[in-house]
Parts: sequence; C-alpha cells; structure tokens
Amino acid sequence: MKESGTISIHSENIFPIIKKFLYSDHEIFLRELVANAVDATQKLKRLSALGEIPDDIGDDLKIEVEFDKKKKTITIKDKGIGMTAEEIKKYINQIAFSGAEEFLEKYKDKGEEQQIIGFFGLGFYSAFMVADKVEIITKSYQKGAAAAHWECDGSTGFTIKPAKRKDRGTDVILHIAKDSEEFLDEFRLKGILDKHCKFLPVEIKFGTKDEYVPDGKDKDGKEKTKKVTVDNIINNTRPLWVKPPSELKDEDYLAFYKDLYPFAEDPLFWIHLNVDYPFNLTGVLYFPRIKKDIEIQRNKIQLYSRQVFITDEVKDVVPEFLQLLHGVIDSPDIPLNVSRSFLQSDSNVKKINGYITKKVADKLAGLFKNDRQAYEAKWDDIGLFVKYGMISEEKFYEKAKDFALFKNLEGKYFTLEEYKKKVEKTQTDKDKNVVYLYATEPAKQDTFIRSVKNKGYDVLVFDSIIDSHFINLLEERLEKVQLKRVDADTADKLIDKDDKVDSVLGEDDEKKVKEVFEKAIADPNMTVNVASLPVDEMPVVITMSEFMRRMKDMAATGGGGFPMMGGMPDQYNVTVNANHPITQKILAAKTAKKKETLAKQAFDLALLSQDMLSGNKLSEFIERSVKIIAK
Repeated sequence: MKESGTISIHSENIFPIIKKFLYSDHEIFLRELVANAVDATQKLKRLSALGEIPDDIGDDLKIEVEFDKKKKTITIKDKGIGMTAEEIKKYINQIAFSGAEEFLEKYKDKGEEQQIIGFFGLGFYSAFMVADKVEIITKSYQKGAAAAHWECDGSTGFTIKPAKRKDRGTDVILHIAKDSEEFLDEFRLKGILDKHCKFLPVEIKFGTKDEYVPDGKDKDGKEKTKKVTVDNIINNTRPLWVKPPSELKDEDYLAFYKDLYPFAEDPLFWIHLNVDYPFNLTGVLYFPRIKKDIEIQRNKIQLYSRQVFITDEVKDVVPEFLQLLHGVIDSPDIPLNVSRSFLQSDSNVKKINGYITKKVADKLAGLFKNDRQAYEAKWDDIGLFVKYGMISEEKFYEKAKDFALFKNLEGKYFTLEEYKKKVEKTQTDKDKNVVYLYATEPAKQDTFIRSVKNKGYDVLVFDSIIDSHFINLLEERLEKVQLKRVDADTADKLIDKDDKVDSVLGEDDEKKVKEVFEKAIADPNMTVNVASLPVDEMPVVITMSEFMRRMKDMAATGGGGFPMMGGMPDQYNVTVNANHPITQKILAAKTAKKKETLAKQAFDLALLSQDMLSGNKLSEFIERSVKIIAK
C-alpha cells in the first residue's frame, strides 16, 4: 500500500540542520553516505556476533559505489542491517534522530562496542547538496520483513511504498542535480573515495580493474599469466594504526609512511599511540626531516574518527608545534560538528592534546638517554621542532630543556647545562653574565669568528628560521646568561671584561680620523666611532647592535618584536681601530683627498670581509685596488 506524509522537523533540531548544509565542499556527501553504509554493515556484524541473527550473514559484505552518466545517478549499496518502512519513518523522516546513537545505547552492555561511525538521519541529508531527488530501496535483516522504497525530492514531502528486493541491505540512489554533474566523473569520485574512505573498516568496491594472475607454465617451463577482471577495492580495512605494535616491524611503519606521503624522505622515527583511558586514541606520528623548512610541512597529520577521514587541519587536537609531525590520529572521542568538518574545543580535546605532547617529549627523552650519539646525528633535523615546542609550550619546555642541544662551530653538541659549564670560566663579563656567542652564517661572519676565537671564545650555530625567538626564550629562562651574535660588536665589547687597550692616538687625532671616515663613507645609516683595539684586529669593523638585529630578524619571521622595524633601513656602527697601521697611514697622508681615498679603501675592505660588498660597489673597489697595486 502506497503511503504519503510529511517529514517531521523538530524545532530544537533546526539549527544543527542549518549548520549541516553549510558545507564549504559538497564532496562530503559521498563520505557521509558511505559512512552510513559502513554503520549498517557494522551493526549487522555486531548483531550476528551477539547471536541475534540466526542465519549466516555471509562473508561478502562489501559496499559498492556506482555511477551512471546517462541516467545521472550515483548509487551506494550495502548488505548491512537494512530498514523496515517503520524504521525509515523513524530514522529518515525525523531529521536529526540518530539511529547509531539509539543502537549503541540499546547494546552498550552486550560485549565489546562495535565501530558505529555516525548519525544516519543527519548524514543522509547531505545527499541533497548534490541531488534533486533521492531514493532508498531497503530490506531489513529481520525475518519476514518487507522491502520498502522511499523517495524524496528535497522538500519536506516524501513517498514510501513496498519494493521488490530479495536480499538484505540498502541502496541509496542519488539523482544528480544539473549544477552538480561534476560528480558524475570516475576520477572525481575516485579522488573523493581515496581521500575520505581509504581506511574504512568495510571493503568498498568502486568498479573493477584488470590484474594479471599466474596461469601455469608454457612448454618451456616458464611461468604464464592471464588477465582477469576483479573488484576494485579502494580501501585498506585494517590500516597500520589499528594493529598492536607487537605485530609490526620497522618495514611496516616505513611502508605505511610511503603510502601516506609517496614523495617524502623516510622519517627519522615514529610514535605509535594507543590509549583507551581516560579517552580513546590510536594513531602513528612520524618525525619528518624538517630541517629549516617550517611552512610547507604543516597540515600533514590526518585526523580520523573510526577510520573515517575528517580533516588534516588538526590545530585543536594537536599543539601547534606538533603540527610539524606527519601521520594519523584516530579517536571517536574527538567532538565534531554534524558535518565533521571542524573541531570544537572541549575537555577531551585538551586531554588528547596534553597526552600527545607528553608522548612526544617522552620519546625524545628516551632517544637522548638510550643512544645520545644517534640522537645527536638527528639533531639537525629535529632541532627546529624541539625549539618550536620549547617556545610555544611551557610544559614541553620543562621536559625538553634536558634533551635540547646546542651545536658549536666544531660540530660538537651540548645540553643547556653542559654548555654553561663549558664557557662560564672564559665567557663571563664584568657584570657576572655568562655570554653565549653565536653565528647565523659562519661563512659570512668568518672575520668576526676569527676575532673571538683568538680570545679563546666558543661560538654556537643558530641558523634556523625561529632561532631569533629561541634566543629570546633562553635569555628569559637562563639566569645571568646573555646571547650575542659574533658581529654585534667588536670582540672586546661582546664580552666586556673591562680590559683596557691603550690608544696610540690622542683625542684630537681620533676626532680627525672620525671626520675623515664620515666624509669618505657619506652614509647616514653608518655611525662612525674610533676605538683602541688590538693591532691584529681589522682596521675597520662594521657591526649592527644585537638589539637592532634581533628585532629585525623577529619582525622578518612574523613573531615578536616590532613589525615596523622590518621596513626600516639597516643601521650600522663603523668602528675604526685607532691602533692599526692603516689608521696611522691615513693620518699621515698629506692631502685630504688622499686621506679620504685610504679611508674609503679601509671601509670597503671591511665590507668585503663581511660579504657586504656587491654590485657597483664591488666593481669600484676592485678598480681602486688595481690602481693602488699598479702604483
């Protein structure tokens, strides 16, 4: 008997439904409908395991996704629990009524919980984002149940009538709207299935494919093959992260990584997550070779809920610095909005966030403790990650301070505590501050490095994109410690021990030298001063103050400091060595022009030694040098 009626929309459910239709990407409809089919299949397995289905449910429970370009339809077929006409009215016609939720409540005390993904009533209606008519042809597993045919054109009206169907299960048929015909394309549908359904726990068939299988031997004894057509199963129903670690070898983890990221280098190491209290969480997180690159590595962690892909934007679940990791997280306890398209923060998310941070810190601490040499070999790859974590997470800093490393120019590694003990005797200034010297580009800063090494000082390497922020953190955290770049000042001023070097020039002569250099340089961004430095130092040293350079570096990386400094011209200090023979020669020159020429030459020599001379200035310098040599 044919029956007509009106779909029941409860006022308290209208708002979630409105949100449901606010998808930014309409492709989600396929994920929702396939997930519903998986739920129907998982319910059937659960009932069979509980002995509530006396008949054998069979081994072939695969879900099929089909499309027909001529008829403009997409069909999702399952061999699951099916529905009666009354259940259609209950689960489909009353929007936002959760069949999955009711099922779990009914059977929650009967053995291990089966994987039920979603909320059938809401997910089902995502079909109308792409279809102007939807049909359901279904038959319940229950003895004597009659098949039913439901049809709706997207309005609140529907029809339901008896159907001809022999086997248990459900077919959902979408009649694709004109503005959504892009989905009637094999590669488009395959792409959606690969993205959202790649690891669902029930086999999903999408068409067929050809394979070559053994076919005996030929007359010469060689193996023969033949081409056969087989089901194209698009998913791995038991991905690596659902297996116990005891079953897995390193090759398995590496193979899975290559499956997720085909073009990536092998990871450094990984963490297998598996916790069932106080929340449920499984997954595998890999440490990639991130080196100095930070931006392009983001959004590499994939979030799943019961093996359904949700998103790769995991900022609410994973702390920001851990987003540099790769891998998979799967948790049914992560709250999702009805579209599963973004996460909401709640207590479970915060617990998961904290748990992952702890597991990562424990893994790194274990590697450092158990095999320091191997850990040091990985430091150039993981150093950026560890520093990022220390900057952004207080709790991570407290753990990481024991396994974070400094690397010096000789390639030796030290913990924070070890390094302070190494340099505090030689690098403590007159105010009792221990000064750590560092280089960002050792090749360009070689002149300054040589100067400080002549004094017996050690130099660290800080050359990653976030080191300007990390340096600030260290000065905040480490008591009586300062960090200075080797080219922030002359060597005697970097670590001021109040050791005086007598000047061979009087006050008047120093003033004359200053005036000569100011005229020769003629640059308002260069501040000239004359200082008594050791004779073996350069005649001219060009520096930028630690404060000024650090603020500019931080502005350039978009962090703290003053953003406006990024656009300001560079300000340099030009220190003329009063005790250098060239300075004496400049003073002794007989003409102002000669003095200026020599001063310019000394200044250009400083620019050249610091890799600051290029273009026209370099050409002019070479030309003047050739003339001087010729004389």
